[in-house]
Amino acid sequence: MNTSLDLSNIPKPVFDENPGFIELYYLAWQQAWEHVAHQDNMPQSPFMDEGLWDDSIWIWDTCFMALFCKYSPKLFPGVESLRNFYVTLHDGIKGPLPLNIQHPDNPPLFAWAEYDNFCLNGDNKHLNSLWGNQYLQKHFKWFENLTPGMILKSKTRDSIPVAIKKVKNGYLWKGPQSGMDNTPRYKDTNTLWLDALAQQGLSALYISRFAEHLGDVEQVEKWTSEYQSIKQQINEFYWDAEDGIYYDIDATTYEKKKVKTPASYWPMLAEMCSPEQAKKLAGHVRDSMTFGGEIPWPTVARDDPEFDAKKDGDYWRGGVWLPTAYMGIKALEKYDFFEVANESAYNLLNHMYKTYRDYSPHTIWECYSPVRCHPSENGGKRVQANFCGWSALGPISLFIENILGFHTINSNEKLVEWHLHNQSKHGIKNLHFGNIITDIIYDKNTVSVNSNHEYTLKINNQNYSVKKGNNTFYL
Repeated sequence: MNTSLDLSNIPKPVFDENPGFIELYYLAWQQAWEHVAHQDNMPQSPFMDEGLWDDSIWIWDTCFMALFCKYSPKLFPGVESLRNFYVTLHDGIKGPLPLNIQHPDNPPLFAWAEYDNFCLNGDNKHLNSLWGNQYLQKHFKWFENLTPGMILKSKTRDSIPVAIKKVKNGYLWKGPQSGMDNTPRYKDTNTLWLDALAQQGLSALYISRFAEHLGDVEQVEKWTSEYQSIKQQINEFYWDAEDGIYYDIDATTYEKKKVKTPASYWPMLAEMCSPEQAKKLAGHVRDSMTFGGEIPWPTVARDDPEFDAKKDGDYWRGGVWLPTAYMGIKALEKYDFFEVANESAYNLLNHMYKTYRDYSPHTIWECYSPVRCHPSENGGKRVQANFCGWSALGPISLFIENILGFHTINSNEKLVEWHLHNQSKHGIKNLHFGNIITDIIYDKNTVSVNSNHEYTLKINNQNYSVKKGNNTFYL
């Protein structure tokens, strides 16, 4: 059983405009703390539990959880939890696994989660172990060589059979294995799934960046070439110039399967778009009939006939999920669409807060209705409550990165980039990155900073040199 959450080990946000966001922030950390799990005979214990089944772990849930755990790595074993997959899948463990890996061919997001955490925390010991064991490279090759029907056995239950299959110009897949269980994208078995290919490209991109950081020239060239090959395939076969969006395609004819979902933003996150393509993708997030509006990021565009308003989004038929919303918002940032990214994040967090405030039980949900302040449904039943779990990405990560505006924090470069776009008193205290601990507060055109070490604070593209101790900058 967990002890009390030590608040001194998490950042302390300041946001006078809406104290409710602060309340939701601490609730998310508390619920996540209750899901720090301990299990005998696991390669990594403690680890982050997704908040659904005690006998199973999910790859993409864990990767997304690592993207908020990074803000309190001493308490929350985010990237450490990924070791449970690395060791069991790639180190040749014999015999049944301690826990079930529900979908072995879940989205391959390890490299993204690892790189994002490394930028913030600069854990070279962890990186050297990761690189020395070649886990990211092994998983890339493992994923592309999986055989449909393969099952992993554990002491608790068998995994769901693998569905992924690499074919010419893409991957065959299925809804549950892709993570988007009942998505209307899955209408036949002859579909090449856009996200599978783009996620592999994303992995290749970040493996190459790790190699560059480590000075491994051979690996830089190898993985950059892999990335460029996937990027070329994505743009040749999956981009629809008329609609201005990426779609799944038919595996035989390469005809576009025109269902708009947030999966269309994986290539953007992987930096595969031209500026013109990125502008069109950003336009869909401004459009209330696709992914915009007061309740943004439905998992099926509102103008799609499969969008299910009657069942509050019916899980992946319009339900609002934090992981895909977070991915889409980070994709927009890659191309400097901060205004639309921040507005989208604010509307999403406001929807979460209003649901928490007005709907009972007052908690954080697995996914949300796209039409009212209410949780979504799954098979006619209300979705899981207390889901932090990856839903903490909204109250924690989107709050810090988009509402408060600290969109880039890099311990290796000793840099904080702040998109300061709110005029109320706001900021963050007790922010840890690398060996730096800092407070950054804006109030009435003045920024007050306290730090234990020097670093660069970039405010709306203007550099300010932070010295050890107290600093005041007038804007």
